[in-house]
Amino acid sequence: MKDATRCIIHPAVSTEGFDSLAVPVHRASTILFKDAAAYAARTQRDLDGYSYGLHGTPTTRTLEAQLTALEGGLRTVLVPSGQAALAMVLLTVLMPGDCVLIPDTAYPPLTGLCRHYLEPRGVAWRIYPADGAGLEAMIDPSVKLIWMESPGSTTMEVQDVPAIVALARRHGVLTGIDNTWATPLLFKPLAHGVDFSMQALSKYVGGHSDLLLGSITVSDLDLRRRLRDTMRMLGLGVSPDDAALALRGLETMAVRLAHVGRVGLDFARRLQGMPGTGEILHPALPGAPGHALWQRDFKGASGLFSVVLDEAAEPRLEAALNRLKTFRIGSSWGGTRSLIAPMSVKSNRIFPHPRNDRTILRICIGLEDPADLWADLEALFAALQPHPQAVQQEG
Repeated sequence: MKDATRCIIHPAVSTEGFDSLAVPVHRASTILFKDAAAYAARTQRDLDGYSYGLHGTPTTRTLEAQLTALEGGLRTVLVPSGQAALAMVLLTVLMPGDCVLIPDTAYPPLTGLCRHYLEPRGVAWRIYPADGAGLEAMIDPSVKLIWMESPGSTTMEVQDVPAIVALARRHGVLTGIDNTWATPLLFKPLAHGVDFSMQALSKYVGGHSDLLLGSITVSDLDLRRRLRDTMRMLGLGVSPDDAALALRGLETMAVRLAHVGRVGLDFARRLQGMPGTGEILHPALPGAPGHALWQRDFKGASGLFSVVLDEAAEPRLEAALNRLKTFRIGSSWGGTRSLIAPMSVKSNRIFPHPRNDRTILRICIGLEDPADLWADLEALFAALQPHPQAVQQEG
């Protein structure tokens, strides 16, 4: 064998005695076949087999299997982001003339997908209130999917998932849910009969704000096949390096989620009644939207909640946010760093509610010392108050 060939062909090395805790990162575009007959029959391989790197390697299969076990499903597919996961479900289920029902509190890019991509291609969509009022009257033969997000984006309304699933089944309609807030550690949608359980793995699974990945888990192998067919046609796959980051994040997710859930609920309680705050939107608080449903269905709370600001505090918000020392201002959530994001939901909501007109602070608790975080929040809300001199002048 010539040296140029030796540079290309790797020698076989024994793995006997090697047993690592880390999942190997298998990178591949080309998958080799043992002979010509196996290559000729490659299209007949099972979906769990290997035919091309785009469709999976042992690294991505390991992540799929671990998520499937946590979700209590049969199979999981991985896609490049949470938004891609939303898109895959809708593109798989809906055809021109079909309709999807979406809660008013869903992640806004989902309605953007419906408005700007699906609607021009003949797919209809309608918005229903998060509490499900009047939902059954909206179901006609064109409705093929009812989507849920619980708790709702920013305003944290909890939906009655079992009731919506039962309604959908009576009408032969599929259901899906964005379960990113709870993860399957705190809520298992498939156990309640949901057909598609979706997560943005960029959040709590990745856990370090450096990963873009999404997942969809199902309990029906035909739904898995349909999802994979859609992904193949669109050329969608995920990097094994990203899958490895998600696998690493999963190892600490239970500990991280328990910590941020405990600190977040403590802070939400302490913020109640603090000057500058209006309603505290945390589903584990008695009186919060959907609290009884959360108490019935969820095992706990994650570290994301929201605070509705008093109208009088809004003019001082920008300056107050700029004084933060431990919290950072940024999108996304679920990582080690604590984040605050000023949110406005009015333009994305159909059904009116007083909180929709207010600025809402979305707070994500990370892993910093709680004392530092609380000092930052106290300083933030103190800065939202008028100074004594200003009060005298106003008087």
